[in-house]
Amino acid sequence: MNASVRYTAEEFAVELPAAEYAARFRDAERIAAYCRRCPNYGRSWGCPPFAKDPAEEWLRYGTALLVAAKITPREEGLPLAEAGRLLRPERIQIERRLLALERRYGGRAFSYVGSCLYCPEGSCTRPEGLPCRHPDRVRPSLEACGFDIGRTTSELFGIELKWGAEGKLPEYLTLVCGLFHDAGHVAWKE
Repeated sequence: MNASVRYTAEEFAVELPAAEYAARFRDAERIAAYCRRCPNYGRSWGCPPFAKDPAEEWLRYGTALLVAAKITPREEGLPLAEAGRLLRPERIQIERRLLALERRYGGRAFSYVGSCLYCPEGSCTRPEGLPCRHPDRVRPSLEACGFDIGRTTSELFGIELKWGAEGKLPEYLTLVCGLFHDAGHVAWKE
């Protein structure tokens, strides 16, 4: 935890067959409609629309390792604008670990996108039709692939997604990421 940010973070992980996760939690058309309303749609290499169906990335793998981080600010009533400051340290750590697992075991990591960690805000090359500067690190989110994160968090982790109101952060924020792989069991915490 970054002490200057003032939050606590809990991590949760679960593994299940990738086909089961897709059958229970993927609703590609409904989730795609939400993505199309997002200002990052078509403006970030981690966001849809994609040149090929993202299902091709994970359908070939047998197991899904899903990771959730519940980030609780120590102060109540923080403005929504503080969300990025609270999420960023955990997101950096989780994405590094996922990419290391991807390299170690093979498979494909799926991240929490929202905005890219690797280029300064507003500088993604996608709107100009140029290739991604960091294709070795940028991964789409599970949402961008049609997975229902609200159901994922509630049914697999027992965490209800919370939303801010009246310009204030909710009581906690949630990140959900994953790794689809064929390595048998992959431990999140080693």
